[in-house]
Amino acid sequence: MVWQTVSGILQRGHQVASGQAKNSPYEAGTIILQTPHFRRLGLDLSAYFPGTLNISIAPRIFALLKPRYTFHNLQWHPDFAPETFSFSPCYIEHRQRRYDGLIYYPHPETKLGHFQDPSTLEVLAPFIPDLPYGDRLQLSLNTTEVKVE
Repeated sequence: MVWQTVSGILQRGHQVASGQAKNSPYEAGTIILQTPHFRRLGLDLSAYFPGTLNISIAPRIFALLKPRYTFHNLQWHPDFAPETFSFSPCYIEHRQRRYDGLIYYPHPETKLGHFQDPSTLEVLAPFIPDLPYGDRLQLSLNTTEVKVE
């Protein structure tokens, strides 16, 4: 495996994944609701905080090439259409500490109303203390799974 490290800045997301959004259509955070479905399909997210880090690598953009996991047409909520999700392992470095993470990619073609900037990656990670919005961090990506331009 070849890893590419890119610099990023933590940005505030929509807060739907963590369940902190005030106008979310879901009864809980999407990660909490999706976790049992991913576990059933062979991906255990229990080591990660149930929310995503939104990391901007602007002006660069990313594209998934061959993500480690892809789950097609997953019906994770009874009131909404199925979605496709992909995941790719990554590493996050912040304040000289390294954390295992996963790129979390809900395919936009299957998620109506979900618009993510192509320079922003959503990442699952363990809880990282003292990580405010605007902090710079390093994100290491597997180049066989993720391309950065």
